[in-house]
Amino acid sequence: MGEKLKSAIVTGASSGIGLSCAKKLLDLGYEVTGISRNSNSKLKLEKNFTHYSCDLWDIKELERLEKDIGAKDISILINASGFGSFGYHEDLTIQEIYKMTSLNLTSVLAVTKIFLRSLKKNGGHIFNISSFSAKVPSPFGAAYSASKAGVAHFGASLFKEGRKSSLKVTTITPDITNTPFFDELLFKPSTDPLSYIDPKDIANIVEQSLLQREGTVTTEITLQPQLFKLEKIKKN
Repeated sequence: MGEKLKSAIVTGASSGIGLSCAKKLLDLGYEVTGISRNSNSKLKLEKNFTHYSCDLWDIKELERLEKDIGAKDISILINASGFGSFGYHEDLTIQEIYKMTSLNLTSVLAVTKIFLRSLKKNGGHIFNISSFSAKVPSPFGAAYSASKAGVAHFGASLFKEGRKSSLKVTTITPDITNTPFFDELLFKPSTDPLSYIDPKDIANIVEQSLLQREGTVTTEITLQPQLFKLEKIKKN
């Protein structure tokens, strides 16, 4: 029998950043469990990939997740799920605000809690996807940026809390990234490839962080496109 593969959990694995990170870990020889509402048909064909269906903003779903696979032995956790609604804060619905804070921040805290003992035991690595909007005042995105700022602060605090166990925590802070995140919004990245981050760029950062010399941890990294360009989307 061959050596047992190390395991990883990736949230938001059906598209965008999560999908690219899941593919990268599979290429690196990890067994990957992808957590998302919907599965990706391409990943279904991968020998070492398993999909777990879960609405991460729903507390009952998170409790089911903990019961079903909370005891799984893992070495890597990538929290990549995210949702955004933008506009004047008073124009957002309560549901939009709740979903953003629940999915972008609360689920990161909860999913990390579920697998943290295993990650500490294995000297594992957590990657949390924040946002560049967490670093600067973000008019028309106050709630979204607040939720992502919480992710960054959580990562920094958790690293200090767990560093004696050899736990590694990296916060990746990308600016505009070309993903389905923008499908329901009124703006999107420009078609100019110099104006957006590709999800594969973020997956490459994950790989580079994993290859760091033992004892050296990249705790935070920011990615920005060379140019700043957005396109407005006209809704019928």
